[in-house]
Amino acid sequence: SPSTVSAVLNGTWQKRRIKESTAELIRSLAETHQYTANRQARGLRSSRSGLIGLLLPIHDNRYFSSMAQTFEAHVRSKGQCPIVVSASRDPEEERKTAETLISYSIDELFICGATDPDGVHEVCEAAGLKHINIDLPGTKVPSVISDNYEGGRMLTEAIIRHFQAAGPLAPHELYLFGGRNDHASRERIRGFRAVKSELLGADPDECIQPTGYAPNNARLAFEAFYEKHGKLPRGLFVNSSINFEGLLRFMAGHPHENFADLVVGCYDYDPFASFLPFPVIMIRQDVEGMIT
Repeated sequence: SPSTVSAVLNGTWQKRRIKESTAELIRSLAETHQYTANRQARGLRSSRSGLIGLLLPIHDNRYFSSMAQTFEAHVRSKGQCPIVVSASRDPEEERKTAETLISYSIDELFICGATDPDGVHEVCEAAGLKHINIDLPGTKVPSVISDNYEGGRMLTEAIIRHFQAAGPLAPHELYLFGGRNDHASRERIRGFRAVKSELLGADPDECIQPTGYAPNNARLAFEAFYEKHGKLPRGLFVNSSINFEGLLRFMAGHPHENFADLVVGCYDYDPFASFLPFPVIMIRQDVEGMIT
């Protein structure tokens, strides 16, 4: 019967007390005739497609690719199918992508690092789609994010403590480069400022250099600073591995000995940084914890 075939192909045949020999026969026939279940047809009948979406800002970043890989593993462990797409940090593209995913009858949407999470929420709410924010919070639905303030404090303190043996830093010798006007950057900057005030006694405004998240923008910011001052600050808080890439692009055009006394703290993690010829302190966000 159709119900017997369905139970075997969706893995519930043992609960229905179908004989193993029958299940083997059905699976063998399905393989011979290259039959697979039609998810769209199944979704029409059950109002559940089994498709779970993750909307990312970009793919080419270890943090977001780790987010995607962890998400896929969790979704598959529940017998569902993950769909991972990016919207290039474009608010309009975020909404259009959400609309497209909804047209394919996804069951839930995880919204990660969206530029306009509330705009995506409006699309999901109109369609009655369950959704949640990750990494960057919205104001309309629950969000699961890192404690960026505490992370910013920890990273700033680690940079400053690293200099104690070689002579203390002055407030104007520790800069923050990267990020933009989003919740994560604001909280990291707040933590950076708090620790500088506590441990160095001051925090000049010019020590904050938001560059956005494009590597080339960060490179240009480092070039401009270097051209003006003839050197980089002794200590750098770099606000993501994307901005860190911009720093390395800048450094590739200059002699390595110019950066012999440099200490970098990066709010992100990449194991290759440990092979660089200057100290790099990195903070890794709990991707597994957020996805779980």
